[in-house]
Amino acid sequence: MTSKDFQFKAQIVQLIIKNEAAEAIKILSHHYNVDPPRLKVGMPKKSGRKVGCYVSKTITIHLVDREKLQDPFVILHEFYHHLRTHGREHLGTEKHADRFAEEFIEAYQTFHKYSFDVSYNY
Repeated sequence: MTSKDFQFKAQIVQLIIKNEAAEAIKILSHHYNVDPPRLKVGMPKKSGRKVGCYVSKTITIHLVDREKLQDPFVILHEFYHHLRTHGREHLGTEKHADRFAEEFIEAYQTFHKYSFDVSYNY
């Protein structure tokens, strides 16, 4: 991972933690050249006890409660599903979604050791 990628990932996590998940999603979508999904508090029917899910039909990341809007793992995990969904067909796995989210969080944790705020120019 380049230092630019590292800094980008750290900033995304920082935005989510600071309750700016919508801005993080906007930046991620631009970075990965995809339309941004909507964020919605409230789970769809038959979602079980999950804390988040991505519904490709509505292009929406659903979260169980408002607190999850500040949970980088959940936001990034579900964003990965958005990235890996093409034509309503899901092409990713839970393991890969977990790893995607963990890479961002690890970058933030490492960067945070040396600096409080992460700034990144797009």
